[in-house]
Amino acid sequence: MKLPNGYGSVYKLPGKRRRPYRAIVTERWLLDVETGKKQIRKTIGYYETKNKALEALAEYNKSPFDLESSKITLQEVYDRWSAEHFPTVSESNIKGYKAAFLLCAPLVNKRFVDITLDDLQYLADNSGKNTPTLKKYKVLVGMLYKYAVIHDIIPPDRNKVQYIDINKAGNPNAYNREPFSTSEIAKLWTCKDANEYYTVMLMLIYTGVRVSELLDLKKENINLKERWFDVTESKTQAGIRKVPISKKVLPFFEYWYNKNDCEYLLSTPDGKHFEYRNYYDSYWKPLLLPLNMKHRPHDCRHTCVSLLTAINVDERTIKRIVGHKGQGVTQQVYTHFEIETLLEAIDKIWKERDAVWLIQKMLYDNKYHRAQPKIT
Repeated sequence: MKLPNGYGSVYKLPGKRRRPYRAIVTERWLLDVETGKKQIRKTIGYYETKNKALEALAEYNKSPFDLESSKITLQEVYDRWSAEHFPTVSESNIKGYKAAFLLCAPLVNKRFVDITLDDLQYLADNSGKNTPTLKKYKVLVGMLYKYAVIHDIIPPDRNKVQYIDINKAGNPNAYNREPFSTSEIAKLWTCKDANEYYTVMLMLIYTGVRVSELLDLKKENINLKERWFDVTESKTQAGIRKVPISKKVLPFFEYWYNKNDCEYLLSTPDGKHFEYRNYYDSYWKPLLLPLNMKHRPHDCRHTCVSLLTAINVDERTIKRIVGHKGQGVTQQVYTHFEIETLLEAIDKIWKERDAVWLIQKMLYDNKYHRAQPKIT
């Protein structure tokens, strides 16, 4: 099939090549005094089949793009975009974007103009990630494509991110967030002296903070005497708050506070700041495995909400403690009375748990005529 004049051409390169078909267009003409006119050609790309090369040529003619920019890879687009965007967002958002970009690893060296919707969908379908992570992935890719359009790397009609489907059933890594049961919480208490990092799980359960908020908590923002700490950076405005420290986990906060000179409350064995991946892979998962528990750190937050709800703490107080957005929960200044209210609520969890646990033990011991242990 003869292509129209000025349309470009496709030809096959000699030898064995993975992508033997080259699509080219004429960029401009020069006047050569010896030979006459001379074409200056540019390569659009190399393709596995002639049909794919013709499709790329047709796409280019429909909406021509900067051929120099078209050589830019996904990694280069990400590097340029992040250099501009990261200084304008929080550290937690930066961590989220970096984690989402890890899903793009198979495509980082591919030219941005060659990335198809099928490529992006394949990454989502085979990531093994659950919906929250895939949402971040889709947001990130959307921002990269917007950047690419603005900087003439691709034409506007090449942005197909909106069609990525992240809601497909059968995600192999999806899981339902389940609070820790009372028996599981009891197991954690029995293990607290076996490994100091079990205390971190209990600190998460009895404060309701996000794991990132606890890992990034600095000692300068903790008031052990008055039993509260400040979350100074969070995913939401409501997340910036004072968090009460339950009497029962106060000793754990005191232990970590005085453990070493690290500026952060929690630290690695060598006294360094914890990164989430390090904590999750090296401590969270290995410690739950022998207890036959399957939970994520965020389940601690759900557990705290469930415990507070079960003992009839009012919804507004719960939202203040865990930093949920809600009507009337926007004030950032706390009075002494409000802090006392939050402390009273968080302390009730243990009192109620003691009562339930004691009743269960009494029934069990009466049945089997065993001595009742003293609760401390």
